[in-house]
Amino acid sequence: ADQIGRTEGSTMVVENRPGGGTVIGTEAAERAEPDGRTVLLVASSFVINPALKRASYDPTKSFEPVCYLAATPMVLVVLGSSPYRTLGDLIAAARAKPGELAFASGGPGSSLHIAIEVLKRAANISVTYVPFGGTAPAVNALMGNHVAAVWADYPTVVSQLKAGTLRGLVTTSAARVETLPDVPTLGETGVTKYEADIFYGIVAPAKTPPDTLKELSGWFSKALKAPDTAPKLAQQGLFPVGTCGAEFGAYLRRQGDEYSRIIREANITVK
Repeated sequence: ADQIGRTEGSTMVVENRPGGGTVIGTEAAERAEPDGRTVLLVASSFVINPALKRASYDPTKSFEPVCYLAATPMVLVVLGSSPYRTLGDLIAAARAKPGELAFASGGPGSSLHIAIEVLKRAANISVTYVPFGGTAPAVNALMGNHVAAVWADYPTVVSQLKAGTLRGLVTTSAARVETLPDVPTLGETGVTKYEADIFYGIVAPAKTPPDTLKELSGWFSKALKAPDTAPKLAQQGLFPVGTCGAEFGAYLRRQGDEYSRIIREANITVK
């Protein structure tokens, strides 16, 4: 927003509208005039909430894709002192003690929770899922030895991974994360080919004019490429992407279809 304000002469106001697992802010943007003056920053919950019946909007019909700005990995972590040095070690322990190991994540029904369900089904293991209000309290439970592992968002645990307090066992990224060269992807382990990052992108209300969408995409794409943007994103544990327009729309459809399938097959529900 700051970068666009400086280069395009258009004042951008960031308005936080929390509540309902992002649904309140999303529905407010859905109701906005489709004139390009209101856009919405979305993350993975944008396509997950409708699949969980927590929202009535349709990610691909209620909004127009603008740009996929950045992504951040999801990492399965254990204590640095844990006997589980690989994902195989953790799976073996879970099979040896069905139902006894506890896995945690922030946000029941989140992409992190779904990653745990994917692993459970793919590895054919029985573990107890413990939901927390966020990754930080889940990691606190891990530090207290109350759970065996946490599927975490990378920004929350990056400093502890670097310090060795936590050990990363696997990510769900398509390729190894540059800053975690020793942590394999889930696909590399042979357990499953599941790939998913937490994504952050911009959408606009449905029926926003094509010329306006093109202008917005240009603004965000240019801002993302500015020399001082990447370091600021890196500080937040975010990796720039910069996919805009129809290509981002296709990505949202694929993500929505995949999450809907997993939620249905794993019978994931949230209250």
